[in-house]
Amino acid sequence: MNYSYPLDSEWSTEEIVKVVDFLQLVEQSYEGTVDTKEFLKGYKKFKEVVPSIGEEKKLGKVFEKASGYSLYQAVKAAKTNPKRLKLG
Repeated sequence: MNYSYPLDSEWSTEEIVKVVDFLQLVEQSYEGTVDTKEFLKGYKKFKEVVPSIGEEKKLGKVFEKASGYSLYQAVKAAKTNPKRLKLG
C-alpha cells in the first residue's frame, strides 16, 4: 500500500478507526475475500461517521483515485452477495 486513507482532521480517534477499518475491508474484498456480513457491519460503522451520501461519494472517489479500489462497487456487490465478497 503506497497511499494514505482519506481522513477528516475533525474526526475523533474512534471515528478514524471505524473509517480505516472499513476501508481495509474494501481493500480485502479486492485483494482476497471478506465475509459479507463482516463487510456490511463495517459499512454500518462507517456510515455512523460518514452519514451523508455526498460525503461518502467524495471520500470514495478520493480513496479510489489513491488505491484503485471502488468503495461504491464493493458496497454494491456486498448488498447482492450473501456469503463472501471477492472483487479482485
